[in-house]
Amino acid sequence: MILGKWNRSVILTYIGLAFAVCGIFLAITTTRIDLSYSCLMVAGICDLFDGAVARKVKRNDEEKAFGIELDSLVDSIDFIALPIAIFIQSGLVSPVYIALYILYAICGIARLAHFNAVTADGNGPVKFYTGLPVTYTALIFPLFYLLSLVIPENIFPVIYALVILGVSALEVLKVKVIKPKGAAYIFFGLLAIVMLIVYLVFL
Repeated sequence: MILGKWNRSVILTYIGLAFAVCGIFLAITTTRIDLSYSCLMVAGICDLFDGAVARKVKRNDEEKAFGIELDSLVDSIDFIALPIAIFIQSGLVSPVYIALYILYAICGIARLAHFNAVTADGNGPVKFYTGLPVTYTALIFPLFYLLSLVIPENIFPVIYALVILGVSALEVLKVKVIKPKGAAYIFFGLLAIVMLIVYLVFL
């Protein structure tokens, strides 16, 4: 016997984690930011649909609780550790940026911990998230990075720092974010696919 749950309900979560690890590896060992961001977007797609897949699998209470914890732990790697690795890969390594990455990590972890605590209360399905879910970074950062193609090199780092700061703040501010459902899943999925094509074909 081994620890953990190993069934169809968690397979997408593990696939997303695998891509995040590959993205971190690429960020550390190469200059291919396009591939690193592509891994981030694939991890985002996996996270977008893993809940829907899990709900189609018959699970007991223990398996449901495991899935919630697993999702948050994997999110911390997918959407906190991997983006920071990519920021460093892009050459943003001054002490100011390091402080910004620490802030981003703290806000992201706090957001995930809050989500787990609220979920544990057992209030049932929600229509709104409180605070920006960390998963949204899988599209926000790649979208804004495209600005580097048209913005002067000396200005882009400042803009990107403001984006990181803004995302960090939104993750912990008590703002309501509509929970995607139905057509929104299709929209975000298609947007991610289009972004992947842009990164893999045109960059």
